[in-house]
Amino acid sequence: MSETRTVAELDQEAAARRALEDFYRDGKPPWDSGITPPELVALIEGPGALMPGQALELGCGTGTNAVYLARRGWRVAAVDLVDRAVRQAREKAAAAEADVTVLCGDATRLDEVGVPGPYDLFFDLSCYCGIPPHRRDAYAAGLTKRAAPGARLLMFGYGPGAFDDTWSGVTADELRARFAGWELADVTPGTNPVPTFWFTLHRAAAAA
Repeated sequence: MSETRTVAELDQEAAARRALEDFYRDGKPPWDSGITPPELVALIEGPGALMPGQALELGCGTGTNAVYLARRGWRVAAVDLVDRAVRQAREKAAAAEADVTVLCGDATRLDEVGVPGPYDLFFDLSCYCGIPPHRRDAYAAGLTKRAAPGARLLMFGYGPGAFDDTWSGVTADELRARFAGWELADVTPGTNPVPTFWFTLHRAAAAA
């Protein structure tokens, strides 16, 4: 089914893509530090750690976290919109001999990417918060469609106002509204100089 998008919506999508491409061209994406966040490490290795299963990373950047998950027994697919990031992620996975499938695609159009799932874990390091608002329902629907019963979503997001536009950023109330069938189980403020948050969402253990 074709989409009907306004000029303003098309402009938002183009601006978001340009900003991402600029960050990777300049080599300075603030979210792509090359270090796996301790919040993900705690989920995978800490008390009550998840059993390895299938994982999907949205906005994987250069692949640091996808490689981390694969090394700990997860079957990992990773998606990013930026060609340069995808190439680097594939090189990083190959160098680490990590079994990661890295795909170039739009996290709000997963039907076009080839990631059927179901997934037990979704990881998002500041992908959703940079998606134009008119595409966020599609993001939530794509994840929900691919979520195994009891699936977990760990998301890092910048709060509203962190960037020089009127629409980027994410709040807990928004996630509660958009992710039908999920429970927002935890919200932990980040340690960044601008407002950031770690969100943990749980999918219902059995389909409704």
